[in-house]
Amino acid sequence: MKKTYPCVLTIAGSDCSGGAGIQADIKTISALGAYAASAITAITVQNTLGVTGIHPVPPEFVRGQIEAVMTDIRPQAVKIGMINDVKIVEVIAEALQKFRPRFVVFDPVMVSTSGCKL
Repeated sequence: MKKTYPCVLTIAGSDCSGGAGIQADIKTISALGAYAASAITAITVQNTLGVTGIHPVPPEFVRGQIEAVMTDIRPQAVKIGMINDVKIVEVIAEALQKFRPRFVVFDPVMVSTSGCKL
């Protein structure tokens, strides 16, 4: 018998140090026994000392990531973290309307743990 795992799509920024964002979400989702898929909204340069750079991902590229996951893997839940562009908010809202995941968790990130405004 093939075992299937619940799937969670995390939509957030990427943290190169692994302590926050997509990387932390993937670790948490996996530790809880689910499969993690991701859509990256921004690439950050950060570590435990602070955030030194944020490069936003174009909204249409975020849309492509979300649609690729939603049309194939069909996650039961979506977790939304760092969004630093109003156009990306619109893309996510449209995707939630279109695909209607069973669960949606909003975890807005506006300031890093080190106090940097995101």
